[in-house]
Amino acid sequence: MESLLPLAAEVAELLKKRGETLALSESSMGGLVSAALVAQPGASAFYLGSTVIYTRGAAKALYDLKGPPAPDVKPLTEPYVAAMAEVVRGKLGSTWALAEMGASGPSGSPYGPGPGTAVVGLAGPHPATITVSTGMAERAANMRSFGAAALELLKDALTRAS
Repeated sequence: MESLLPLAAEVAELLKKRGETLALSESSMGGLVSAALVAQPGASAFYLGSTVIYTRGAAKALYDLKGPPAPDVKPLTEPYVAAMAEVVRGKLGSTWALAEMGASGPSGSPYGPGPGTAVVGLAGPHPATITVSTGMAERAANMRSFGAAALELLKDALTRAS
């Protein structure tokens, strides 16, 4: 988490300055982004809450999922995490929401992608998605890389929205 703190501080300042809020749904990041954001002074002004969803069963239970967002949308894809981010944003009533799914390693995802792959979706005034591929199977390093990519995606959107 330590390596994410400077980027989380930038995001926190932007959110506070704009009077906007954030909710998250993390998977392979394991709560690292949430921890980095909550570590910021004044986090209660922008941080509404998060989940760490690690299994399909947990996602179905929490989000009342009846299936994919559309019949042809597969998990661990940009359209899927974009839909997840919208669900989180709606349920928590935030201005912005980040959602992430990935395979931090050492093995790949049951959905197909290999280790070191994650997808991040951002819902809000400037929605966006990215796919992150580190090419590594080292779990902790991938978790930090995915977290940094998620925070950068949000920072870029906040900067564009200014």
